[in-house]
Amino acid sequence: MKKEDLLNSDFFKQFNSGQELNDFLSQIQKRGLEQLLEGELDAHLGYDKHQTSENNNYRNGHTTKKVKTSLGETELQVPRDRDSTFNPMIVPKRKSIVEGIENVIVSLYAKGMSNSDIEQQIREVYNFDVSTSTISRITDRVSNDIIAWQNRPLESVYLIVWMDGIVFKVRENSRVINKTIYIAVGLRKDGHKEVLGLWLGRNESAAFWMSVLTDMKARGVEDILITATDNLNGFTDTIKNVFPDSTTQICVVHQIRNASKYVVRKDKRVFAQDMKGIYNAPTKEAAKAALNDFATKWSDKYSYAVRSWENNWENLTAFFDFPVEIRKIIYTTNLIENLNGKIRKYTKNKLSFPTDDAVLKSTYLALREATKKWSMPINNWGIILNQFLIIFANRLKY
Repeated sequence: MKKEDLLNSDFFKQFNSGQELNDFLSQIQKRGLEQLLEGELDAHLGYDKHQTSENNNYRNGHTTKKVKTSLGETELQVPRDRDSTFNPMIVPKRKSIVEGIENVIVSLYAKGMSNSDIEQQIREVYNFDVSTSTISRITDRVSNDIIAWQNRPLESVYLIVWMDGIVFKVRENSRVINKTIYIAVGLRKDGHKEVLGLWLGRNESAAFWMSVLTDMKARGVEDILITATDNLNGFTDTIKNVFPDSTTQICVVHQIRNASKYVVRKDKRVFAQDMKGIYNAPTKEAAKAALNDFATKWSDKYSYAVRSWENNWENLTAFFDFPVEIRKIIYTTNLIENLNGKIRKYTKNKLSFPTDDAVLKSTYLALREATKKWSMPINNWGIILNQFLIIFANRLKY
């Protein structure tokens, strides 16, 4: 008889309520865990139950242990050995929560729930208590994951790296101050996006970005073909100091926002339409002509906005040197801004963080949640890769 035949509709009809089904599953889980524990002890001792061995260490009965699982609280018979050297992986000593529940706790924390909210959620769903201190200990273990992740080797070449910062309020010396999480996302040669790291510093500055880029280089990055950033003062020069051959593109969307900042309401629609003629132009020459028309029309009234286009022209229009498919993904930092928005969604319940470690932990976990769907290459990857291989033939090998 096939396994699926055992679980037919007649089998499930024996349960009169969801509680009865849950009790049955709890018993199955209990038996399964206990059999796994016996198997772990067999491996530890080096021989199976009911066999004999020359090993002086042997089975020494069982101890009862209450554990918390996704099906509720249960009592397990945990086998012991004479030398007390057996420490099962499934339910380690001094640990009463099975890994599945720990994963649930970490996932809830990643989605922005506070420790007290998680405590209440676990109680309501699983019908047992987990203290806030236990929840803190479970989520604190993520710190080791962050260290390993932050120091992992990186690819030698990234086709594009988007960079941006996100500001959080953090307590420091009894004050709440703004601190910036610096985020870099790289596009690999296989078309997949990868978050290269998280770095915590004071308000966003080109000087701190220098340390970020230097860290990336120390972890194996030899070349970045294109960077996409906001218009932070000195950012382009900083990139050129570390990766001198990189093409630097300032985010056009940031430029539009900055240029429109001081435009009065009645002019905004026409002003935005005229700027659109610049960045939607088919060529760099046509864009320059559109800028000249824009300057003629608006210089007297909004000289600051016109100068901001003129002063950053080369870095604002770098995308015109590439085919349309590449232009679409480098002329704006929308990709990383969307990522920041998802991080904000998961951390919005935390008005401020008590420590630097707390904000890094929350951001890292939110990042893990936000990038779970990054399993496919970007759209039109075959076309885009071929374009990169032609344009950067001397720097990109596939």
